Formats: sequence, C-alpha cells, structure tokens
Amino acid sequence: MAVQLDARPPVAPAHRTPRTARAARLSRFDTRYSPYLYIAPFFLLFGVFGIYPLMYTFWVSLHDWDLLGAEHPFIGLDNYTQLLADPDFWHAVVNTLGIFVISTVPQLLLALWLANLLNRRLRARTTWRMAVLIPNVTSTAAVAIVFAVLFGRDFGMINWLLDLVGVDAIDWKANRFAAWTAISAMVDWRWTGYNALIFLAAMQAIPRDLYESASIDGAGRSRQFWSITVPLLKPTIVFAVIISTIGGLQLFTEPRLFNSGTNAIRGGPLRESQTVTMYMFENAFAPHYNFGYGSAIAWLLFALIAVVAAGNVLLLRRLGGGVRKKDD
Repeated sequence: MAVQLDARPPVAPAHRTPRTARAARLSRFDTRYSPYLYIAPFFLLFGVFGIYPLMYTFWVSLHDWDLLGAEHPFIGLDNYTQLLADPDFWHAVVNTLGIFVISTVPQLLLALWLANLLNRRLRARTTWRMAVLIPNVTSTAAVAIVFAVLFGRDFGMINWLLDLVGVDAIDWKANRFAAWTAISAMVDWRWTGYNALIFLAAMQAIPRDLYESASIDGAGRSRQFWSITVPLLKPTIVFAVIISTIGGLQLFTEPRLFNSGTNAIRGGPLRESQTVTMYMFENAFAPHYNFGYGSAIAWLLFALIAVVAAGNVLLLRRLGGGVRKKDD
C-alpha cells in the first residue's frame, strides 16, 4: 500500500520584528501592572490624608505637646496612662456608648421596616423614596436648633405634650439620660431614611421568585420578611451596622449644638452629654491646648470603634447562623 507524502514545503516561523516584540512586551506589562496603576491614586491619597495623619497623631500622643508652646518633650506613654485614670474620659465613653445604643438600634430597625414598606407597590413610590432622604440633606445646625427648641425645658413642645398626659416637665439638657434621648432622637430623625435607602437597594436585588414561591406555600408578608428578606440582607445589615458604629461613636455636631452656652463643649453643666470627640476637642484645643493628650484620646477612640464594630459583626454572624439553623 503506497503512502502519499505531503509535498508542501514546511512553513517557516514568522519573523518577529522589533516593533512586534516591543508590542508584546507592552501588552504583558499592561496585563500585569495596569490594575495596580488604576488603583494607585486611591492608595496614594489615602496614604497622604489617612495613614500619615494617623501615624503623626500617634507620634504627637507620645509628647507633651502644648499648642502654645515651642518645646514638645517626649514623655512616652504617660498621656495614655493618665487618660486611663481620667474619670472625665470614662464619663465621656459611657455617654458615647449610651447615645450610640439608644440611637443606632432603633434607627436600623426603623430603617429596615421603612425599607420594607417602600419596597412594596405604592402610589408615587419614587416621591416617597426621595422624601425619606430629606432629613439627611438638611443642615445639621438647623436640625440641632429645631430639636433644641422642641426639647426646651420651659417652652418645648415635647414637655407640652408630656404635660397633656400628666408627666412633669423634663430638663432635657441637665438630666443625663434625658439628654441622651434627645440627641438620639435627633440622630434617628436625620439618618433613618439614609439607611432605609441602603436596605431598599439591597431588597430590590432579591429575586421576586422567592417571594412568589413563599406566597404559594402560604407564607404571609411577615413570614416572608423574616425568612427571606432579613437573611438575604445580612451583608447589607453588617455594612450598615459598621457604618453606624463609626458614625455613632464619632458623634460631635449634634451634642455640641444641642448644648448652648459659653462652654457647650462640656456637654452640659455636669458633662451630661459630652462624647469622646467633644472631650478630645476640649483637651486638644480651647481651653487646654494639650494636643498630645487630645491625640491620645483620638487613638483610644479609634481602638474603641474597632472593638465595638468587631463585636457587632460577630454578634450579627452568630445571630444569622442561629436563624439559618432554626430554619433548617
């Protein structure tokens, strides 16, 4: 049996010109390094305006840094030692955590409920969704002035309403828990709609088939909400909790403007509503000008935020795991 051989001459490999080789190198360089170049501006700006000030603040906290003085002697951890024994600092920590709990928990629950309502088929629902964001775009100073009038001791509307049901007038600024409640109401009014829109955006990404299947199986709206909506919103809820934790523990403007007077930075006559950021400002600037001590407060506030945020995330994960196990 004869075997026919291919008589075609072999094809010579294409000759790579210098231009082709250079283009290939540029293509490999673009594929490997261009992603880093694209994200480099963010890290550059974060390093200049984030990491450097953070490290510089820690360096300042190791010194006796008087803003009005020329010399700044190194004192090591003395500012931290003094701060941990400072009763006014721990008083501010309790105030901060108290306002944070009273404001954040109802705020997120109301936002979740409001988002669930806005996710339904409503008339003019776009208008309603835009309306919930109006408190967030309102000036913080204007909000604080209005709420300070509402919670006034003598002529405030809240005390007037309480008087109608037989409750004595409350001095909202001089009573510690009352001051927490008034400031928390201000924070909730301003930020509930913002969180509701975040939850609403996440709800709209949930497939409608899940609700239709649950409805066919006889599940009502309440059952669908707790068995479908809330478990699938877990990543968004964790995000909202972390953001609310950062904002709540850094609270400054609302309690500062709520307390009027010559020394409002103290948060009332007996520091009823002074937060950690207010105490930091009081020490770092007027009237003490102790920038090193104020920097130490800033770093302990950073540690407090990290601990509370991590605790909230772990708690939510544990609760989420318990819900799934119960459903299974």
